[in-house]
Amino acid sequence: MRTLQVLADLQSAVRSARCAGSSIGLVPTMGYLHQGHLTLVERARAECDLVVMSIFVNPTQFGPQEDFVLYPRDLERDRYLAAEGGVDVLFVPDVDTMYLGGSGEQQVWVEPGSLADHLCGASRPNHFRGVATVVAKLFNMVQPDRAYFGQKDAQQAVIIGRMARDLSFPIEVRVIATVRESDGLALSSRNVYLRAGERQQAVALSTALERGRKAIEHGERDPRKVEQQVLGHLSESAPEADIDYVTVADLNSAKPLERIRAGNVLVALAVFFDRTRLIDNIIVRVDSAALQTDEKAAAQR
Repeated sequence: MRTLQVLADLQSAVRSARCAGSSIGLVPTMGYLHQGHLTLVERARAECDLVVMSIFVNPTQFGPQEDFVLYPRDLERDRYLAAEGGVDVLFVPDVDTMYLGGSGEQQVWVEPGSLADHLCGASRPNHFRGVATVVAKLFNMVQPDRAYFGQKDAQQAVIIGRMARDLSFPIEVRVIATVRESDGLALSSRNVYLRAGERQQAVALSTALERGRKAIEHGERDPRKVEQQVLGHLSESAPEADIDYVTVADLNSAKPLERIRAGNVLVALAVFFDRTRLIDNIIVRVDSAALQTDEKAAAQR
C-alpha cells in the first residue's frame, strides 16, 4: 500500500492505473477506521482493480460547538488496518491540499438544497454543504469509477447519490449496509467516546428502530405513531440519551412522511450521550400488495 499526501502523486498513481486499463474504487473516510470502513474496502476490492481510501477530517462539516478538535485520530493504526484490508493507495491530504489557502478561503460550495432540510441537516446547519463539497473535491481528484458509502449515514448517502446524478459525475455511488456490533450497535468512530453505562444504553438505538420496523410491518401507516413507539423505547431503555430526532422519512428525499406509502421507508434517529452524537437508521420495504391489504382492512373496521 502506498500512502500519499501530495495531490500530484495521487493523480499520477490514478493516471497510471487508468492507462493500464484498471478500474478505480474510492472509499472516503475521516479515519479512525473500524469494520464498517473495512467492509466498504472489501466491496471495493471485489469490484475494482485499484482501491483508493482517503482519510481527511473535514473541518467544514463540523459546527462551531462540535467535536472537530476531539475527533479520534490514529494514522498509524489506520495505515495498518487499511493495508490489511486491501487498500492500494491511502490518500492523507492536509487542509491546504483540500482547501487551497485554508477552509476559510472556500467561496464556491456544493449546496445540497432541500435534501438537507430535515433529519441531521436540521440540527447541523451547513454540515451537508461541507460533506458534499469535500466529496465533490475527492471525486474530481480521484475520478473513480465507483465510490463507497455506508448506509448508517443514510442522509449523506442520499445527498451524495443525488449530487453525482445532478452534477453529472460519471461515478457509481454504492451504498453498503450498516455494520453492527454483535449486540446491534451500529459501528461508529465516535463509539469510543461512550462511557460504560452509555455504551450499554446505546444498544437501545437499534432495538428502538426494530420497534419501528415491526409497527410498519404490522400495518401501522401513521408515521407519528411509529415515531412514538421508537421514542417510547428509547425513553425506557436509554434514559441518559438526549434525543435529537426520531423521524419516519422517504428514503429518496429524506423528507418526513405524512403517510406511509408503498416503497422504501427510512426510520432514522439521532441521540446524544453527553456530547457524543450517535445516528442510526433502518429501511423498511412496504410493498403495494401489503398496503392494499391494510387499506382494505382499515375500511372494513
